[in-house]
Amino acid sequence: MSESDPVIFADEGDGILSLTLNRPNSNIIDSAMVAALKGYIEDIRTKPEVKTVILTAAGKNFSFGASVEEHLPGSVASMLHDLHTLMKAMMASHVTFVAAINGYCLGGGLEVASFCHRVIGSPRSQYGQPEIQLGVFAPVASVMLPHRCGQAVADDLLLTGKTVHAEEALRCGLIDAIEDDPVASALAYAREHFANKSASSLRLAVAASRGRFHRQFSEDIDALEKLYLAELMSTQDAVEGITAFLEKRTATWTNS
Repeated sequence: MSESDPVIFADEGDGILSLTLNRPNSNIIDSAMVAALKGYIEDIRTKPEVKTVILTAAGKNFSFGASVEEHLPGSVASMLHDLHTLMKAMMASHVTFVAAINGYCLGGGLEVASFCHRVIGSPRSQYGQPEIQLGVFAPVASVMLPHRCGQAVADDLLLTGKTVHAEEALRCGLIDAIEDDPVASALAYAREHFANKSASSLRLAVAASRGRFHRQFSEDIDALEKLYLAELMSTQDAVEGITAFLEKRTATWTNS
């Protein structure tokens, strides 16, 4: 592991690990970062003493989201599959996850954070699913946000693409706490609430508490991945929106 790695791993003691997104200051979640996260999370299965993973990021922002370039037709299928496999790996690990958010947490970044059992943001943190502004939708968030925030809040975020500040995110359940130092607070929370628990019992408790949702998520995300690739990506506007963003111009919608 080196400082140039897309994800930095650290053992914080007491059965707590930290994974830090390491592409500041945007921390774009590209294929390399997804592969690194998935590798570390899958390795947890060989570490029965692990109880909690803290997810955070280097620099001023948690993440601006998934790589827009990888949304183009030639790479979008593998990008979606890999991202969804990462979410399934998080589910299969059955450890607790705590996200510590500074700055912007957008798109794929929010999708990853929303999977955590607790999300702690700084007072200046901001959250959003801007995919619709690029002519696409967010499959993971389409399943996860109704579960976390309720359907009305999920619709507001997913269909407008707007960004909300920390206070509104807290009110609507998108995050669970606001702290001046989210990373320190995440570690303190994990040590207070999880470090004194049996790791094996805690994993079984996670499997029990989220079992029904995890089964439903796996079914729903597979269906949405097909909808995205077979229908969305066959429209002119989906390709136009991504292309316009990369070319730094306003998209010209044909509504088809």
